[in-house]
Amino acid sequence: MPMIPDSAVGAGAGKRRQPETLRLRAVMPVLAVTDVERSVAWYRDILGFTVDEEARRDGRLIAAQLKAGKVRFLLEQDPRPDRPRARGEGVRLYCATRQDIDRLAAMVQERGGALAEAPGNAHDGRDFTIVDPDGFTISIYWRPNS
Repeated sequence: MPMIPDSAVGAGAGKRRQPETLRLRAVMPVLAVTDVERSVAWYRDILGFTVDEEARRDGRLIAAQLKAGKVRFLLEQDPRPDRPRARGEGVRLYCATRQDIDRLAAMVQERGGALAEAPGNAHDGRDFTIVDPDGFTISIYWRPNS
């Protein structure tokens, strides 16, 4: 597969397509895991990720945000780790944008999309969630300074 020349990257960056298209700034996979402590140790000790943030409930680790360079993964404890899964379950793509979340969510709905979670305040910003036809969950979020 041919590489894209550096000169082509960002070409036309000053022009905005109308109607406005989706512009993402980052994506963070959210993985539902069977044993979050074991998975954190594996990503940290085997792959070399570092633990950026942890979430605990009643003293138990329920989620951890890991980072490696500019990439972040969020590992969440699956509340039912022994159940069989349908395609797409257990994976969430968490995408950052500087665009207006409420406007994007309205645009998704105008195009026939059904929101799994309406726009709301979350994680020091705003986000909304939609599920793709294969069951993969996509959350799009905006934070100040993201």
